[in-house]
Amino acid sequence: MQQFAPPIVGRKIKLAVVGCGRIAENHLAAIAKHSDRAEVVDVCDIVEDRAGAAANAAGAKPWTSLSAMLEHTTADAVVLTTPSGLHANQAIEVAQSGRHVITEKPMATRWHDGLRMVRSCDGAGVRLFVVKQNRRNATLQLLKRAVDQKRFGRIYMVNINVFWTRPQDYYDSASWRGTWEFDGGAFMNQASHYVDLLDWLIGPIESLHAYTATLARNIEVEDTGVVSVKWRSGALGSMNVTMLTYPKNLEGSITIIGEKGTVRVGGVAVNQIEQWQFAEPHVDDALVQSSSYETTSVYGFGHPLYYDNVINVLSGKAEPETDGREGLKSLEVLIATYLSARDGRRVNLPLDY
Repeated sequence: MQQFAPPIVGRKIKLAVVGCGRIAENHLAAIAKHSDRAEVVDVCDIVEDRAGAAANAAGAKPWTSLSAMLEHTTADAVVLTTPSGLHANQAIEVAQSGRHVITEKPMATRWHDGLRMVRSCDGAGVRLFVVKQNRRNATLQLLKRAVDQKRFGRIYMVNINVFWTRPQDYYDSASWRGTWEFDGGAFMNQASHYVDLLDWLIGPIESLHAYTATLARNIEVEDTGVVSVKWRSGALGSMNVTMLTYPKNLEGSITIIGEKGTVRVGGVAVNQIEQWQFAEPHVDDALVQSSSYETTSVYGFGHPLYYDNVINVLSGKAEPETDGREGLKSLEVLIATYLSARDGRRVNLPLDY
């Protein structure tokens, strides 16, 4: 059984945040909601002004070098909100310093990098958390319970749509965006949380077949793609993704059709339960209306709930909801999708370890 550092008790959990771009704001705000139990002591960004602004906002010390920060920080865990292609080497460096790792999605852009991250954290005896905050959204928690309670009976078909828009100036805003090495495309970056639903909600995938295309944006990676999926349970489904929706984000949805139930969770980011019908009534049915919510962001409101779990784990009060091995599940589906699209073939899972 994996051994980790002793629980942190009698004081606040100390965190450092690396990468002070737009998603870091969500993390800093989420951590601030747990100010009685956690605090940010250091922030790091290669752009000095960004590091300084984040440090002022969080009441932390700014750094422009991860290595220098690790030499001096008192942080128990380091949050990586950097470009995805940097996660692996940064996570390994943090683990080797004896600190826990919390990494944004996707955990890596290459399969072997994800495996290296898990093995390195295991070897160092530290936790590896992968951010999957959408799982904590009320609509998906309700849907997850319905699946776990087997209210659908046998699940026949699943469809996921991510119809969003990312204009060219979004990709032009940073040199790493839209690159294979650091970012990944519509599936890996923008739709990563929806790829996560394929396994988390429905179960292990037997095989998939994908097509991807770069239809309108001047980027290395795909702006549009489709993937057909067969689960080990026999269920069939598909996922349709584009960043070219006119004129703005339209839909982030999942539809599940089963023997005894049909559910569609839609809205711009799975924030509205639009269909909820089951053969047998359940007390959860009364929660459908209250679980839907309005959102101004595709990020949802799961980050504070996600950090609640992280803090409880590091305090010895809980087990992680999304550790490195859980993160590998969606990374595996992503890599299989890209392999299928590149080679024009069906890809069977699991991939070779």
